[in-house]
Amino acid sequence: MNYKKPNKEKRYYSISEVAGMFSVSKSLLRYWETEFDYLKPHKNSKGERRFTQANLDQLSIIYHLVKERGFTLEGAKKEIEKDKERLVKKMYYLNKLRELRKTLKEIKNDL
Repeated sequence: MNYKKPNKEKRYYSISEVAGMFSVSKSLLRYWETEFDYLKPHKNSKGERRFTQANLDQLSIIYHLVKERGFTLEGAKKEIEKDKERLVKKMYYLNKLRELRKTLKEIKNDL
């Protein structure tokens, strides 16, 4: 499952918005932030997290490894450290394929 991308591109997303996109709890996002060094959302003056598109892409990789592929957190960290570039490309193409599949299903339903 790829995350539910918002229709309108924004610069920053709140933790509630991001939790909804990935269908996970806000506490899980905060936990992943402590576990994965490269996931560092911006925080405003009140300390509220503001996630960028880059953070969403990072979360997509973490979600894929942990939730979809069943990696442990340690295993996911090692996989990311081993070949982050490959994972970024893989997630890009995986998301494109999922979008294509969705479009094809919509076309099929319209027939």
